[in-house]
Amino acid sequence: MRIDVVTLFPEMFEPVLSKSIVGRARASGSLDLRFVNPRDFTEDKHHQVDDRPFGGGAGMVLMAEPVYQALKKTRRRGSRVVFLSPQGKRFDQAKARQLAKVKHLVLLCGHYEGIDERVLEFVDDELSIGDFVLTGGEIPAMAVVDAIARLLPGVLAKKDAAERESFSEGLLDFPQFTRPRVWRRRAVPDVLLSGDHRRIDEWRRAEQVRATRKKRPDLLRQPAIAR
Repeated sequence: MRIDVVTLFPEMFEPVLSKSIVGRARASGSLDLRFVNPRDFTEDKHHQVDDRPFGGGAGMVLMAEPVYQALKKTRRRGSRVVFLSPQGKRFDQAKARQLAKVKHLVLLCGHYEGIDERVLEFVDDELSIGDFVLTGGEIPAMAVVDAIARLLPGVLAKKDAAERESFSEGLLDFPQFTRPRVWRRRAVPDVLLSGDHRRIDEWRRAEQVRATRKKRPDLLRQPAIAR
């Protein structure tokens, strides 16, 4: 899979996306991650990419032309362009699975007070990672790349690991324990030491429902979840 990130701050990404699972996906060739800077498509000596908003208001707005040229340079047949914005639809695990099947993804990061609305006509999706405002789309783009990378074939060590994580079935994940068996007088549940895989699976499923009911009861109201 190839992901191009259109951003004014490409230097923000490497410290995060060169490590751990995403770094492994890139090293193995499962993920080809590249960056495009709209400043490279300006014609003035100051490489200006923003200007004051018509109608007045605080802050600056990204101009349409540099962003359009960056998208034009990056986009090709079959590409999907996603704008990271607090106004977008909520990004979730189902969307991550959908985007992981795209051969070429373009992530557009906004900044300042936003992007000239006219350039959004050349965007396929508008996604948000939550109902809050960040300085720019760089952190959401990192989150999207990370969520997608772990779903690519061969990236995770265990073949079914991604399918057993939180939200894979609309439920939160079950509790995990490791050695020592007793830690500060708190013991690992006996069922996990039983060797009975049927009982372990039943316990984990029940714990998924319990955790979801306690922490995210809104998920249990979704009709797709089988309980």
